[in-house]
Parts: sequence; C-alpha cells; structure tokens
Amino acid sequence: MQRVYKHLWSSVREFWLSRVEKYSQKTYIVFEDQRYTYGEVHQRAVRVAAVFRHVYDVEKGDRIGICSRNCLDYLVSFWAAHLLGAVPVLINAWLPFDPLQFCLSHTDCRVVMLDTERAERLTPIALDRLRDRPSKFLVFDEKMDINLWPGMSSFPATINGYKGGTADILAMDPQILPEDNALVMFTSGTTGLPKGVLSTQRQFLTNIPNVMVGGIRANLRKGGDYPNFDVEDIPQKGVLIGVPLFHVTGLTSFTMYSTMMGLKIVLTPKWIVEEAATLIKRENVRVAGGVPAMVSDLIDSSLAGFSLEGIFFGGSPAPDALAPRAKHAFSTATMMQAYGMTETNSIAVSVVLPQTLIFPNLKHLFPKQFAGDDYTARPTSTGRASPVNEIKIVCDGSTVGPGIPGEVWLRGPNIMQCYWRDSDATENALTSDGWLRTGDLGYLDEEGFLYIKDRLKDIIIRGGENIDSVAVENALYRDPRISEAAAVGVPDNRLGELVAAVVSVKPAHRGMVTGTQLIATARKYLPRFAVPVMIIVQDEPFELTPSGKIIKGKLRQLARHHWQGRTHIGDHHCAPGSHL
Repeated sequence: MQRVYKHLWSSVREFWLSRVEKYSQKTYIVFEDQRYTYGEVHQRAVRVAAVFRHVYDVEKGDRIGICSRNCLDYLVSFWAAHLLGAVPVLINAWLPFDPLQFCLSHTDCRVVMLDTERAERLTPIALDRLRDRPSKFLVFDEKMDINLWPGMSSFPATINGYKGGTADILAMDPQILPEDNALVMFTSGTTGLPKGVLSTQRQFLTNIPNVMVGGIRANLRKGGDYPNFDVEDIPQKGVLIGVPLFHVTGLTSFTMYSTMMGLKIVLTPKWIVEEAATLIKRENVRVAGGVPAMVSDLIDSSLAGFSLEGIFFGGSPAPDALAPRAKHAFSTATMMQAYGMTETNSIAVSVVLPQTLIFPNLKHLFPKQFAGDDYTARPTSTGRASPVNEIKIVCDGSTVGPGIPGEVWLRGPNIMQCYWRDSDATENALTSDGWLRTGDLGYLDEEGFLYIKDRLKDIIIRGGENIDSVAVENALYRDPRISEAAAVGVPDNRLGELVAAVVSVKPAHRGMVTGTQLIATARKYLPRFAVPVMIIVQDEPFELTPSGKIIKGKLRQLARHHWQGRTHIGDHHCAPGSHL
C-alpha cells in the first residue's frame, strides 16, 4: 500500500485559495518595479482565468502552455489555469526552434503564453506548422507590435481589455480530484527531444511536505518539538528565485514552498549574480540558492558575509567542497541538499545542515538546531528518503544491500503519472509496481542515507574498472581556481576507455591554469587508473541545461576529437589547443 500525506490539499486550486485567504495582505511577488500582494495576484489570476474560460473556451483538463523567462504573469497564468482545473504545460524557454515546436505541438495547448524572445523565435513559419492545432498565442508584452508576430496577441492588452464577468470562476467548483492531471513539465535532458512529465494533483502537491519534512525530521532527531504552523504576526522574509520557473527547483520546490509559508518571492528574469546580490540586500531575502553553479556564484560575489538564513542547492551533483565554502561565506545560513528530478516532482530525498532553512519564518519555534550532525557526518550524502518515499538500489536486476552501488529506484506518491503521449519511454522508466528507474548510480548506507555517484551513462569503464566521473570531478574541484569540471571517457584500443577531463577556469585565473598542474592535483586524490590522461582547460563556461546540468555530450565530443588528433596515446599530456 502506498503511503500518502493524510491532510494534503485535494488540488492545487484548493491549496492556492487557502494561501490567499491566509496571506491576502502580504507581499507575494516582487519583480523589477512591480510589487503585488497575495490578494492582488489572486484578483489578476481570477481575471485571467475568466479570459481563458470565456474567450478561449478553456475547460477542466485542457492544457495551457507557458514558455517564458521568469516574470509576474508567468505565475499569474499558472494560478489562473489551476482555478479552472486546467493543466499548465511549462516549456523550457531556452529550447531552440525544433524542440520548442515539438513541445507545443505534442501537448496540444489551447492557449500558449510567450515572452517576446519566444514570440520572436516562433516565426510565421512555426505558426504555419501549428495551424492545424487549436493553440492561441499571447505575448507578455503590453506594447507588442501585432504586425511583428502574426497570429499572436498581447497578454496584458487582452486581459485588461476583457469586459466580461469573473464571478463564475470562484462560484463554479470544477470538482478537481487528487488523481486529476495537474501539470506537464518537460525534462531538461541532455540528449534527444524533451519528454513531457505528467503529474497528478497529489503527485505535484506532495513536494510541499517533502520539502518541509527534512527540517521537521532533523529537529525531532535533535530532541526538538513539532512546530506550530498557526503562529501569526511573524515578520515576512523573502526568497530569491533565480532558477527558471519551468524547472522543478524554481516552481515545484521554491515557489510552492514559499507560497505555503507566506513568504515574499523575489523573481529574477535571468541570473546575473551581482544583480541578485543587490536584490537580496534590498528585499530582506533570507533564503537563496539554486543549482550548485549559482551557489558558487553567490559565494564569490559581494554578498559573501551577508546574514542569509538558508541556502538550498540541488538540480545537479554538488562538488564536495561547495558546502564548506558556502558555510564559510554565509556562516549564519543553513544548507540543505536534496535529490530529486522532474519525474519525482522535485524532492524525494534531503539532508539539512544546522539552523533553520526550512522554516525561516518560524525560527523561534525550534528550541534546538536542526540535525547538522546528519550532514556533517555524511557531507557527500543527499540524505534520507521522505516518509512517503521508498528507495532501493538495483544491480543486475536484483536489489542489493547497504554499501553496494547500483541504479537508484524510487517509489512514492510524488512519482510522475507518465511521460505525456510516450508509452515506450514511460514503460522504460516506470515498473508495473510503481518504481521509477532514475538512471542514477548510487548506494545506501546502513542508516538509509543515499549517496549519488554518477549517471549510469557517465560511468567510465577502463579495463573493467568502473570509474565514477563525479569522483574525478571532485578531485579537480580541489583546485579553487576551477569553475566547472567534467570527466569523460576517451577511446583506447587496449583498455576500452581512458579518463579525460574538460575544465573551465574562474575569470580571475584565466591563462594561469594548465592541464599538467591539474593532473598533479588529481594524482593526490585518485587511484592511478582514475587519473585523467588528458585535461583540456578552457576559459569559456560550460553550456548547461536549464536545470544547471553540464551538457556532457558536447564535452565528450571535444575530448574525443582532441584525443584522436594525437599521434599516439601518452600518459598525462594535454591535447593540442589546451593550456599546458
């Protein structure tokens, strides 16, 4: 029998209405020069929902696409869709034309919201290709030139110009059940076309208590009490969301948790670290974070030393040195690391450092600090499963015990329903009894703490030795001049593969780092068979997915190109064109 949270809201609509009732007068969204309360966002969402229903004939279960940078009306449209029981389809705004068009046509959205950059990308040729689909396009731009993008309308002008009624939006209950569809969010995989992850209301909402349970559990493990969430008149604090809202970290974790707690959300349309630092100081932001690269940026910024209360990092493996660096830069902050993915609706596993990231508004309720011992004793662990999730490690078709690596399988009420209209991919990912095959290599310790070692596809096999690319990368991160590192395999006639690496260097150290130096560093921390035979040093930052994952395919091609250009295979030399 599957465990679920007993008092979880039945729908996202019910959740939103409960938050509006509780926090109506509190500031909800700060975006550029715009500042709206929970109540004001709700009023606008009701109006947008009325336009969706009465102008575009949106009904319960219809899909509403959003493809945009972070902005106020992104969240307004999201809540408006849920007021109707419609299903937001959140599309990666960084996609090039072909996969972007695929996502739109694949999901048959009745209405699609775009920012101006995406409208520019969807040329009339794209609209011709989609002419047989029932989609309508609205652009988040009040002053848009309708002649520039045929077939599109201004979202603000359409909403503000609506003359119909709105009373039925709240009066008419769409009877949304926990098993009804709630969201389609596309994977940000590094190969192939994106896959649309379909989640039900319960699956999506389960992440809220999953985020919170890490702090509750850690506090209880230290002998503390369960918090009282009904405390009123607590000074409001802010959360910075610089992660795209089309990614689970930005929406499913940060936005939903912040909305639950009545926090002020400070949205940024793009990640510029010094602008983020200015916003954090100005808006009394106490919780920030994102993918590890963003946390690293904050550590190296003018914000270092600021009294943050919490730093969250997830979305991709964090270098071992990141948490100590962050703790040194932000000594007052809790650090939380979590493990999850789009298919798990974000967090399934988490671990918390001391202080109170999870409840920045309720800090005084905890008589004891969170169980920092859990993290301190296991700094490379992503934590333990939430109370409703199960983990098992599978190797060669069998479940294995503690300490033995294998593929991480997860099960629980937050696991996706399926991949949208892709039965083959769904069958490959989900077992008949509800287990999700994650594609990650990891192991459990005796107490159930999970350790992620690598993506299965990124394991380097050298003469029968399985080499963990993350371990190689962590050795290279020991050099503080390194910004990013990617270990990849290069072909070898005798051993099958050898270890190579590509690194990018922090701006202050460009031109001063050589592959020879880094290989010497790697020798100190790695067994001989895992030391890279070649390291390419580049100044340019790596290309990342929207979730902050390094796109290793291109780096693997680069390394193989350099390796194959060599006249013979030698030990510990850099390829032509790299810094020696």
